[in-house]
Amino acid sequence: MTQYDVLTVGNAIVDIISRCEDGFLADNAIVKGAMNLIDAGRAESLYALMGPAVEASGGSAGNTAAGIANFGGRAAYFGKVAEDALGEIFRHDISAQGVHYGVSPLVGSAPTARSMIFVTPDGERSMNTYLGACVEFGPEDVDPAVVAEARVTYFEGYLWDPPRAKDAILECARIAHENGREVSMTLSDSFCVDRYRGEFLDLMRSGTVDIVFANKQEVLALYETEDFEAALTQIAQDCRLAAVTMSEEGAVILRGGERIPVAAFPVPEVVDTTGAGDLFASGFLFGYTQGRTLEESARLGCLAASIVISQIGPRPLGSLQKAAAEAGLL
Repeated sequence: MTQYDVLTVGNAIVDIISRCEDGFLADNAIVKGAMNLIDAGRAESLYALMGPAVEASGGSAGNTAAGIANFGGRAAYFGKVAEDALGEIFRHDISAQGVHYGVSPLVGSAPTARSMIFVTPDGERSMNTYLGACVEFGPEDVDPAVVAEARVTYFEGYLWDPPRAKDAILECARIAHENGREVSMTLSDSFCVDRYRGEFLDLMRSGTVDIVFANKQEVLALYETEDFEAALTQIAQDCRLAAVTMSEEGAVILRGGERIPVAAFPVPEVVDTTGAGDLFASGFLFGYTQGRTLEESARLGCLAASIVISQIGPRPLGSLQKAAAEAGLL
């Protein structure tokens, strides 16, 4: 019996979420639908321009950890915050979600990371992220016992931006595999893929990563093609297990020559797409680590994604476990 179902590793970020019109993005040179890395000055100026906002612990892998805990799974999280007000918000919030979090805060240096997320009327989110203390996450923050006791260690592609995090991820992968565990990653976004295409492919092809999560745009970017079928064929060859999401078209799971399409759950209104991929991963990994079939795991992922895009923010407001039971999935 392992202590944790999933350990997630990522940039520990406080999400600050606000609605805006498309014109606001154009006026402020914000790339719609992308994660834009910004400096401290830009962070302050955008924050001053924001309307009413919701603040909560976030970051892609943090959202996935919270989703797994919400399903009733046992989740742990690695990520670096500072010893400041936003850092305390993050520590309290993720622990309150039921996620184990024991990384020591950064003292006397960069402040806690924050992502100002602007949600347009179509539900699309445009993220403007100041990494702050995130860049100080390194191998010394890896607790070998937690890695060894997690069925799957999952990390976000965004971690390839801060340099020392790469060493921490590779250390996690070494410990996980030495203990017979699996390693998973999400490609995070197509811009991230463009920055690190070669390194991501090497992680997959070398077996450092066993399970890959991507959306349609990311897998097309990974193989620099507009042929989705060709990209699916290639990713099935490059990694042991892949889960590719396709928005309203659902998802497809690929393992060797096996291909499992799964339909999306109907959503009356798309309110905010923040966290959709993160929550798909939470549902899939929860099912996977509970011994569910790949199709059942993917359906749990699609359910979680449909719930989170029906509300503001990347954390479901209700119980995913209850919703899954009502849908006949648990």
